[in-house]
Amino acid sequence: MLKPLGDRIVVKVIEDTEQTSGGIFIPESAKEKPQKGEVVAVGLGKVNDKGEREPMDVKVGETVLYAKYAGTDVKMDGVEYKILSIKDALAIIE
Repeated sequence: MLKPLGDRIVVKVIEDTEQTSGGIFIPESAKEKPQKGEVVAVGLGKVNDKGEREPMDVKVGETVLYAKYAGTDVKMDGVEYKILSIKDALAIIE
């Protein structure tokens, strides 16, 4: 498994459904890039000027909304992940 460093998180990408509510299938070329995912790993946090670690705003298991073109894509065992800086996590979906 991936273990993020510093103020980074690893997110398992959640794909939106491929069919609209009206039953129309969306082709791959027309799909938007996914922007939400489940946090699967969290780094220790950023070290501030005093040498102390700042706490992370998210925890493993939470679902987050992230910036559209943020992070680095990684595929492991057929599963798509993104490594994001905590600043690219925009909101927690409850």
